[in-house]
Amino acid sequence: MRAARYYGKEDIRIEDIDEPTVEPGTVGINVAWCGICGTDLHEYMDGANFVPPQGHPHPISGESAPVTLGHEMSGVIYEIGEGITDLEVGDHVVVEPYIISDDVDTGPESTDYHISPNMNFIGLGGRGGGLAEKIVVRRRWVHKIDKSIPLDEAAVIEPLSVGAHAVERSGAKAGDVAIVGGAGPIGLLTAAVLKGIGATVIMSELSELRRQKALDAGVADHVFDPTQVDVAAEVRKLTDDRGADVAFECTSVQVVVDTLMDALRPGGVLTIVSIWSHKGELDFQKLVLKEIDLRGTIAYVNTHPETIKLVEEGKINLEPFITGKIALDDLIDKGFDTLINHNHPGVQILVSPGG
Repeated sequence: MRAARYYGKEDIRIEDIDEPTVEPGTVGINVAWCGICGTDLHEYMDGANFVPPQGHPHPISGESAPVTLGHEMSGVIYEIGEGITDLEVGDHVVVEPYIISDDVDTGPESTDYHISPNMNFIGLGGRGGGLAEKIVVRRRWVHKIDKSIPLDEAAVIEPLSVGAHAVERSGAKAGDVAIVGGAGPIGLLTAAVLKGIGATVIMSELSELRRQKALDAGVADHVFDPTQVDVAAEVRKLTDDRGADVAFECTSVQVVVDTLMDALRPGGVLTIVSIWSHKGELDFQKLVLKEIDLRGTIAYVNTHPETIKLVEEGKINLEPFITGKIALDDLIDKGFDTLINHNHPGVQILVSPGG
C-alpha cells in the first residue's frame, strides 16, 4: 500500500509499504480521509519533535524514523481482530491516535493518560498513520461514528477534540466572554466549541482570509486585526471595561500571549493550546497583580465521545472547516507548501490516501 513516510526535516516520501496485519484486539481500517495537522507542519519545517529520530526508537512503539505520518483520520472498518464484539466490518470510525504504555489506566474514568510518561501519537511516534491506505489500531482507540456524518467531516473530529479539551481545561461556560488568539485550525475549532456551549467569542488574527473564515463559519462574534486595533482595548469596550473571562493562545507567538494577558479580566484564565518549539516569556508581575490562572492543555483525554456527540447532535457543523481535498501524491505541493508558504485559510486540508 502507499503511505507518506517521514524521514526528517523537509523529507517526506510517498512510498509503497507492506499492509498492516490485523491481530487480536485490533481493528483494520481503510482510511478515507486524513487531515494535515500543524504538528505535522512543525515536524516538516523544524525537524523531528514527536517523531523519534532515526536510531532512537520510541520506548513504547519501538519505532523511529521513517514513520508513516497522519493522526487526524476517519475511515471504514475492513477487518475485526479476535476478541472484539462491539464493532463490525463496514462501521464508520475515527481514531483517538494515542501511543500509551500498557500499564497506564486508559479507562473511561481516567483524566490523565494523555500526560503519562512517553506518551506519543499514532502517525508521529509510529504504529502506522492516517496518511496511508490502511491502518491497524487497537480497539481502545477506535471510536464509532454515525454514518450520517460524512467521512470527510469526521476527519475533523480529532482536532475538534483538541479544542473541546482546551475549553474543558479553561472552565469556560455559557455566558462567558472568551478571546481566542489565532484563527488557525485549532483556534477556529476551539471557537466552534465555545460557541457550541454558549460563550461569546472574540478572535484576534492577522490573516484577512482567516478572519473572514471565522465570521463565515459563525464561530466568532467579533474578529479583530491586531495590526489595526488595540485588541485588548477592544475587548474592554465590549465588556464594559471588565475584560474577557477566558483566553486561548493558539499560535505559539509571543505577542499573542502578551495581548491575551492584557485582554483578560482580573481572575481570568489563560489557556495555552499551541505547542511551542521555542521558549516563550511571561509577564509574571501582570500574572500576579491580576491573579490570572495560567493553564496548559495537550490533546484530549476521554474527550472523543462527547465531541462526537456534539457533531452527531448538530451542535457543531464541521463542513465549513474543510478548505481543501487532495490526493496523497499532492501532499507536499498542494498540502504542506500551501499551508506553510501561502496565505491560505487552511483550516483543514484533507488527504485521500487511496486517491
